[in-house]
Amino acid sequence: MKPIHLFVPKYRAEEALAEIRTCLETGWTGPGEKTAQFEAAWRAYTELPNAHFLNSATAGLHLAFAILRERHGWADGDEILTTPFTFVSTNHTIMHAGLRPVFADLDEYLCLDPVSVSTRITPRTRAVCFVGIGGNPGRYDEVLDLCAKHDLRLILDASHMAGTRIRGVHAGYGADAAIFSFHAVKNLPTADSGMVCFRDAALDQEARKWSWMGISKDTFTRTVGAGPYKWKYDVEHLGFKYHGNALMASLGLVALRYLDEDNAYRRQLAGWYDEELAGCPAVSRVPQREGVLNSRHLYQILVNERDEVVRKLNERGIYPGVHYADNTAYRMYRYAAGACPRAAAASARVISLPMHLGLSEDDVRRVAGELKCATGP
Repeated sequence: MKPIHLFVPKYRAEEALAEIRTCLETGWTGPGEKTAQFEAAWRAYTELPNAHFLNSATAGLHLAFAILRERHGWADGDEILTTPFTFVSTNHTIMHAGLRPVFADLDEYLCLDPVSVSTRITPRTRAVCFVGIGGNPGRYDEVLDLCAKHDLRLILDASHMAGTRIRGVHAGYGADAAIFSFHAVKNLPTADSGMVCFRDAALDQEARKWSWMGISKDTFTRTVGAGPYKWKYDVEHLGFKYHGNALMASLGLVALRYLDEDNAYRRQLAGWYDEELAGCPAVSRVPQREGVLNSRHLYQILVNERDEVVRKLNERGIYPGVHYADNTAYRMYRYAAGACPRAAAASARVISLPMHLGLSEDDVRRVAGELKCATGP
């Protein structure tokens, strides 16, 4: 039988090539008209006030922590409350900004538990980094309220949340910065890119300088702008080469046209999994919040003897994933080992089942059937 993989990106090749053709014919493949179009389209879609297109979500996270640190005068070693249940780039970027990750535990949604967050606030806590795992917003609003109460900034790692809506409002509202991923396996796929959405327009403008080596004026503006000295610029501070490019923006513009349609199909896939696994006591499904239109980037379950279950599935041509290993088990973050028992327990049991647009109803039922065999007596 055909193998069933965790992720298989889908591109509308002809539409994407038509968008990219313009870049190749004009010779303009860097940041410029296409990147500006994609930023405008993302602002219109999400109704977030600002959006800056970057080469990855990791770059966006680093900019968020670094720029907020400079804006608010945070010191080396100041603390960011974060989750251990995430891809390591979330927590690496905190450290790249000279700040210290302090880990809080999970709730039933595998997101940050606001009760755990509240117990770990100290005089050196400066912000909370919330991760919407798999597209699930968990108890985001409660964490947002905690941040307001304690005068903390909120950074939303929304890498999985393209298209997630909470009571009709797109994920990212209320955050000082929300960061989205458009990596190849994400719901809005490009080869790799991301978007950082600052609430404050002044910080959005800063991010545009920081993402292009600290230069005060981007190349497109210097080329097509008005004035006899349009080519002149200043270098205001140390920066990075984090900006996105027109080729990736072209892919993003096409994928955005289909995002709601594609996410609706993901929710259909999740519904089929729900039907098949509802009566399986060996499989615990991660709950979903009411009133949420979830992007369903992941379909996560918890099982005992997880590694053995994955091995059996692999033998049957099914290749799920694990999202994620508890970061405190890694050498870099072992200083916090034991601090988040629910995250450690979930890390030992979690599986992400295949979830992509190439799956059929029969594929889902095959995966579920093989899973029941792998977890059964």
